[in-house]
Amino acid sequence: MRLRIVIVAAALVGALSSAALANETYRFDQSHSTIGFSVHQFLGTTHGKFTKFDGKIDVDREHPENSSVIVRIAVRSIDTGIAKRDNHLRSPEFFTVEKYPDIMFKSRSVKQTGAQEGDILGDLTMHGVTKPITLHVRLLTSPNDKQTRWAVTTDPLQRRDFNLMFAQAAESMSGISQTVAVNIEIEATRAQ
Repeated sequence: MRLRIVIVAAALVGALSSAALANETYRFDQSHSTIGFSVHQFLGTTHGKFTKFDGKIDVDREHPENSSVIVRIAVRSIDTGIAKRDNHLRSPEFFTVEKYPDIMFKSRSVKQTGAQEGDILGDLTMHGVTKPITLHVRLLTSPNDKQTRWAVTTDPLQRRDFNLMFAQAAESMSGISQTVAVNIEIEATRAQ
């Protein structure tokens, strides 16, 4: 009887160990990652980025559909290269950072679409509005034990969907597009 309990215990430990190996957690490396955007205005395009953000990727290699992603972006960290414009974007006229300090993304499902690609369906919350969004991800490096690098695309966002509108007169005269293109590249380091 004692031998049987030891064998069952050994089998459980082995099963739990292989399950633990299948799940990996990665944390965003902010210094080697970019969360950027671009918006067309009149004859040019404004490029910007957020400089403070964190995120976690939980990867289940054996069952990718069980993987997940959560991201928090500090809106106050917006950087378009012009301080006056950045301060205006932080103001109550646009992002209202005092009331809505973060942009959040939380995955709901993950689907592997190729050997190194996948779609992540989740909820994007910005300016107090939550909308479903699909992130298309592509692994840029071979996954190893320590780090991984991903390119992320999505359909362009519409400012009006998140109530990110200037005053009516400013909207009609500014020539700023409703469409915001998103450009994301994430390097993540495996958590210890």
